[in-house]
Amino acid sequence: MAFSFHIGETGPLHLCGHRGNSIAAPENTFAALRSCHAEGGRSCEIDTVLTSDGEIIVLHDLSVDRTSDGTGPARTLTAAEIAKLDAGSWFGPEFAGERIPTLTDFLMLARELDMGLEIEVKEKVDLDGYIRELKKIAADPANLERMMMISFDHASLKRIKEEIPGILTGGIAHERYGDPLAVVKSANLDELCIDLAVFDLDDARRLKAEGIAIRCHAYAPKKFEAALREGLDWTETLKTAFAERLIDTLSGDDVAWLRRFVEENS
Repeated sequence: MAFSFHIGETGPLHLCGHRGNSIAAPENTFAALRSCHAEGGRSCEIDTVLTSDGEIIVLHDLSVDRTSDGTGPARTLTAAEIAKLDAGSWFGPEFAGERIPTLTDFLMLARELDMGLEIEVKEKVDLDGYIRELKKIAADPANLERMMMISFDHASLKRIKEEIPGILTGGIAHERYGDPLAVVKSANLDELCIDLAVFDLDDARRLKAEGIAIRCHAYAPKKFEAALREGLDWTETLKTAFAERLIDTLSGDDVAWLRRFVEENS
């Protein structure tokens, strides 16, 4: 059966690990993807940039410094140079030897695990080169069906959609829009990725009525708990959203916590 980012009439809510199950494994690595799957995740949100020789790699920052033992911007290093870096020891000694994967390799593992990928475009320098490589990757239908390209830059997503037929795109929303449906239509988006703090039930109902998928980002447990202490309780909103099947994907750093929260509030 083909992968779908919509829960459909009978399908379960997707649990999505933010950069993989990043509370338990180094972000954007195979270990984080496998951990997400082990905890019941059906998809992962990951980040991507371009190397100097035109490979798309799975990396949040523009440089390799924070999450590996290397230094420098990814765009100044070749894919082969980046492949030699240790991307796990910074998180814990048990993850020594984890690598910064290419998007192609990450997709291969996602296919093996039957998971979808919400792939954020972090490339800021060479969007043309990024799209050229993305076209090659998306030419494989088995990759294309489980790719949702996401970004804060909705104009870039509109261009990607125009240049790669059949690719899915999701706009990230950290604020409420006056007319979210108009925003979606302006960039021909398939999904809106909405932070929980600005998730609105009426907006979600309008979007779902138009066939737009919704990913709601629910943070990590500590942030949720801090919001509760500050008088912000999103529990009832989420209960209603679950009951009305308004959320296709619920994402966060701790997939086990997401799973328990959904079980307790559905």
